[in-house]
Amino acid sequence: MIFKAVRDGRPYPDHGKTMKEWSEIPPRPVRLDQLITTKRELALDLLLADDSTFYGDLFPHVVEWQGGLYLEDGLHRALRAALQQRTSIHVRVLVL
Repeated sequence: MIFKAVRDGRPYPDHGKTMKEWSEIPPRPVRLDQLITTKRELALDLLLADDSTFYGDLFPHVVEWQGGLYLEDGLHRALRAALQQRTSIHVRVLVL
C-alpha cells in the first residue's frame, strides 16, 4: 500500500489558507504510508508531465487533523515519488 488510505473529499473544516500562507510553512519529510489522500482520481497526463509544479508550490500540502495527515494538494507528486521507490516526501504540514 502506497498511502495509509484513499478518501474522496476533505473531512476537515475549510482552513482558508492562501498560497502565500502555505509558502510560509517550512517543509518537512513525511512517509508516504502516513498520508491519507483527499482525491480518489488523478489525471495521468499530469502525473507524467515534466512541469507539473510550474504554476504551483514545489512541496505538497498536507493538513494534520484529528491525528490524520491529509494530502490536500500534491497527489501527483506523491505518486511520482512512490513510483521512484521513495518512501517519504517533503511536504508543508498545516496543523488544524
